[in-house]
Amino acid sequence: MTVPELSSTVRLMVNGAPHTLAVDNRTTLLDLLRDRLDRPGTKKGCDHGQCGACTVLLDGRRVNSCLLLAVAVDGREVTTVEGLADDEPHPMQAAFLAHDAFQCGYCTPGQICSAIGMLDELAAGWPSVVSDGVGHLDDAEIRERMAGNICRCGAYVNIVAAIREVAGGD
Repeated sequence: MTVPELSSTVRLMVNGAPHTLAVDNRTTLLDLLRDRLDRPGTKKGCDHGQCGACTVLLDGRRVNSCLLLAVAVDGREVTTVEGLADDEPHPMQAAFLAHDAFQCGYCTPGQICSAIGMLDELAAGWPSVVSDGVGHLDDAEIRERMAGNICRCGAYVNIVAAIREVAGGD
């Protein structure tokens, strides 16, 4: 009987920096980011993809990092909340600050990454249930498109305002 390989080598770009790591095949992208690459901004919430606290951008698209195995992202580019800002905060980060959209802050990194990915999806013409196509980005549209991210503090009104500002609606 052949013993299965328990680890693999993964190569990925995280926030613009290349990494090559040997990982246990069962390691999630979330655990790789937090435990091996010291990116604590990505939060572990429900560990089931239901809260969105672990949202990062994978090749520019938002994903729940708790649901992806690290070996599945070999050769890809990951952006965490730490990788969004250069010398200045990303406009979405600045809008969250301006609108007090972070309350306790635990869900904020996932909310910000998700909001950026959501606006890119909208720009690419991805429809939603609310708009029945690609239409005006009103509050209902923002709430529908951000439905995968939960804020237990109830900062939704401020989060919507921050996203609307970055989208050019305020």
